[in-house]
Amino acid sequence: MKITKTLRALILLLTAAVLMNSLSVISAFGLNFTPTYYDEKGKLQDIRLYSESVYMINMDTGETIVDINGDVQRSPASMTKIMTAVVLLDEVGFEEETLKSIYVSAGTEAFDELYDTGAATADIQPYEKVSYYDLLAALLIPSACEAANIIAINVGGSVNGFVDLMNAKAKELGLDNTHFSNAHGLFTQQNYSTARDIAVLSQYALEHYSVFRELVSLDSYQMEPTDYHEVGSTILNTNLMLNNYTDYYYAYCKGIKTGTTDAAGRCLSSYAVYDGVSYLIVTMNAPMDKLPEDVEKGYEDPESIYGGDYVYYNILDHINLYEWAYSMLVSTDFINENSEVRDVKVAYGRKLDYANLKPANGYSQMWPVDVSVDDVEKIITVKENIVAPVEKGDVLGTMELRYHGETLAEIDLISTTKVERSPAKSRVKIIRSYFSSRVFRLTMIIIISGLVLYGAIHFVRIQRKYLRKYNDE
Repeated sequence: MKITKTLRALILLLTAAVLMNSLSVISAFGLNFTPTYYDEKGKLQDIRLYSESVYMINMDTGETIVDINGDVQRSPASMTKIMTAVVLLDEVGFEEETLKSIYVSAGTEAFDELYDTGAATADIQPYEKVSYYDLLAALLIPSACEAANIIAINVGGSVNGFVDLMNAKAKELGLDNTHFSNAHGLFTQQNYSTARDIAVLSQYALEHYSVFRELVSLDSYQMEPTDYHEVGSTILNTNLMLNNYTDYYYAYCKGIKTGTTDAAGRCLSSYAVYDGVSYLIVTMNAPMDKLPEDVEKGYEDPESIYGGDYVYYNILDHINLYEWAYSMLVSTDFINENSEVRDVKVAYGRKLDYANLKPANGYSQMWPVDVSVDDVEKIITVKENIVAPVEKGDVLGTMELRYHGETLAEIDLISTTKVERSPAKSRVKIIRSYFSSRVFRLTMIIIISGLVLYGAIHFVRIQRKYLRKYNDE
């Protein structure tokens, strides 16, 4: 395990080094859009989003697509269990074989706080031996709270000890607006996070643990038989986007985790993949109860999603956002790395007195088809007083792409021209510069003043000499 952690740390360091090196060439900034759709009359309308916090990213590029209150601290409810899973996989191991080979249990200390709370469970019983793999499945698929506590007690020695590991991992991942106080996500004041932090955590878990990625994508799972469950337990995923027997099924969705409490509202972290493009969305605090206008819709059409006892507004937000992204966002080129930008003046050049600039890199990103690329400003800044020699590839300026006052990207402008230095021109320039300089003017003032003073003194001396001679006569 120590070797694995060391290698992982080395990979992270190397990745950071690559990223820091790339920042010298191009710096991209998050930019988010208002999701829209065309109504029946062909008029562009804003999509209604029910969640109080919405954070959506392109997983392939890291671009922020939508950010609505993404950094507002809220109760994450059972999305807390994503971190519970991450700590389990870090501490026990992330190989399926390892997780299936270790069986653990817990006494009433894992269950007492859950009675009469309505907390989700997988019907695991006190002292029932269950593999870590099945506990992980119960944690992520039906969102079992007793599974979270059993994991915490066995991995951390106690729930509090496990929570310390959770917060240490949050700090390691840079989740500055996140703090955990339990492993299951039931409401406490000190268990909070943000949509942005949960998105970072979710993507980290997907990229680092294949077993996590596999389990969160399952609509159901059959747990192993135990002494308490002779044929095992069938558990169903709380994310209805994965169940093709519901009105909320979304074929491109691959997971990840729901979260629902009265304090948190309906929360959801999910990701979808279509046509080679991956998006991840985290929403928090969607309404729990059916809205009055939707009650009316339910009366009018009992077979619709509004006809049931509940409307899962968190899922509606995710489906609408994915539909918008896959229909309205296209990869758009803004800068071609082979395009010429402009010439800049170069002093002391032997044969040339200019250098041609081009972008160090091209730039493209996902862009709404209903937003004109002409709305993006290209602001060019070049260095002052550029002097030879200039080599090909020298950075002589930057280009900032700006959309409605927000910076989209900053790209280095490099020279495509080699300009050698002319010694003769530099000497002439130095001489010319000297004669037009303040030092030269000051020197001339001193010299002229000296000459005037000398002339005055000389005149006085001649006058005195003349007067003495006149008096002697």
